[in-house]
Amino acid sequence: MLGGFFQRLKSGLSRTAEAVSNLLSKPIDAQSAEALRTQLLAADFGPVTTEEIVTATQAAWKNNASARQAGPAEAAAEAIEKALSLPTAPVTTHPSTVIMLLGVNGAGKTTTAAKLSAHWQQQQKKCLFGACDTFRAAAGEQLQAWAGRIGVEVIGGAHGADAAAVAFDAVKAGVARGADYIILDTAGRLHTKSHLLEELRKVVRVTAKALPTAPHEKWLVVDGSLGINSLEQARIFHESVGLTGLIVTKLDGTAKGGALVAIVRELKIPVRFIGVGEKPEDLQPFEARAYARSVVGLSA
Repeated sequence: MLGGFFQRLKSGLSRTAEAVSNLLSKPIDAQSAEALRTQLLAADFGPVTTEEIVTATQAAWKNNASARQAGPAEAAAEAIEKALSLPTAPVTTHPSTVIMLLGVNGAGKTTTAAKLSAHWQQQQKKCLFGACDTFRAAAGEQLQAWAGRIGVEVIGGAHGADAAAVAFDAVKAGVARGADYIILDTAGRLHTKSHLLEELRKVVRVTAKALPTAPHEKWLVVDGSLGINSLEQARIFHESVGLTGLIVTKLDGTAKGGALVAIVRELKIPVRFIGVGEKPEDLQPFEARAYARSVVGLSA
């Protein structure tokens, strides 16, 4: 992870890190261990990871007197990194890789689509957008505005058009025009509404008709500031369409920085990208080690 981004990540996670790192700098006795446990749960790390972190920090304090000042924090970072370690392959690469972005309204899907494209354009990759949120006119306009700013072609439809048909056309156009990445920006779905989730499943089915191996990736965009509330969203979307990754946005300034660990832990879905700001460069590929060290206040 780029050095500058690590500093932005560390700054973005400072609200979580300050409370945790203050406790890790003190002797880890029974009282401070309980305080650490309370703080980790408040940061939404989840009970399993919380206990692993507390146990690791207690052992580090007890067994390594020469490293007591930094030992517990290092042990906490290692425990967090281990909790995020999944046997996952890198992002799928095809001549035209189709990526569906899913999530509820307000999570930042459209902005994330633009940031992903900007990231890949730096690698000399060609991107194309499918404006599959046909339910909100403003969504298509927002995507068109971003596309004009960064120079990406958009395939869309009229307001109220069939989202699956737009996805089909976008995939066909992307393949024909040699796009490396075809990013389908889908409509926000309330994860409690089964009929809306069925429409997403239709997009998946129709996309596969346009390109038999598609969609290659189905990434859920979650608002990191919502904390553990994002877990229920992720659970329902995963059951509905089979997610292949998470993108966690809006982590800057949240005190709930541990929630992504809880999601990965339960659903075994890797975090693909992480966002800590509004600029395109504030979305970067996720690195477990950088996150783990940032969230406990350690340097790279």
